[in-house]
Amino acid sequence: MSLLKLTSINKTESDSKILDDINWEVNIGENWIVFGPNGSGKSSLLNIASMNLHPSNGDVELLGHLLGKSDLRLLRSRVGFMSKALESRFRTNIKTLEVVVTGLTGATEPWWDTFTSSDWERAHELLKLVGCEGKSDQSFGSLSTGEKQRAMIARTLMPQPEIFFLDEPTAGLDMGGREELLTVLANLVNEKTSPPMILVTHHLEEIPSDFSHILLLREGKIIDSGVINEVLTPDNILKCFDLKVSINKTSGRWNIDISEEENE
Repeated sequence: MSLLKLTSINKTESDSKILDDINWEVNIGENWIVFGPNGSGKSSLLNIASMNLHPSNGDVELLGHLLGKSDLRLLRSRVGFMSKALESRFRTNIKTLEVVVTGLTGATEPWWDTFTSSDWERAHELLKLVGCEGKSDQSFGSLSTGEKQRAMIARTLMPQPEIFFLDEPTAGLDMGGREELLTVLANLVNEKTSPPMILVTHHLEEIPSDFSHILLLREGKIIDSGVINEVLTPDNILKCFDLKVSINKTSGRWNIDISEEENE
């Protein structure tokens, strides 16, 4: 059974087509990158796939539930979704550990629910997993941008989701913060208890190592999709970005070399 299946998905806003005839399937054991230029429809695709947004037409099936025919309240705890916009909902003086543990219920304050000693222990373990074990009692507002992003990953993992969507998690990070976050994501890919991940980015160098599949998107249409080593080619980058490049992979990470002469 597939984890996610999109069939003939279209999305139109203000007479503008955002997504055009999207067919996509994510299976158990696959970790996907959604890749393309700004304005290609990546975030809209992620929001539709996670059932946070309805398509104009087409079918969305997620974890065996069909959008429009399922109670989404029963699905929310099984689906992890990380977006930078959520950070602003927390008090600056709330403890980082409290931010993480409230991911179990989706609340933004710890006093709205009762958490067990096992819940607090899991929150500690998740902060350790993302490299923030020393930040548990520190106020969330005092964390660096990168530390906040890693704490939010821990929060999203708190209810043990079966699939994890990440919308440009490295946006706004400096080089050090970006590399720390990418290391965390690469480690999660190889963690047996981690859920399959779907990550949106438009920078090749921000693809964590060991992600298995990629979907290339341009102007709302799929250019190509499949195993990353087969799909991530100079020809496909040219189709996606109008850019002639050579592609290299070093220590599991992708990078490109742009020839100025070829792109004149």
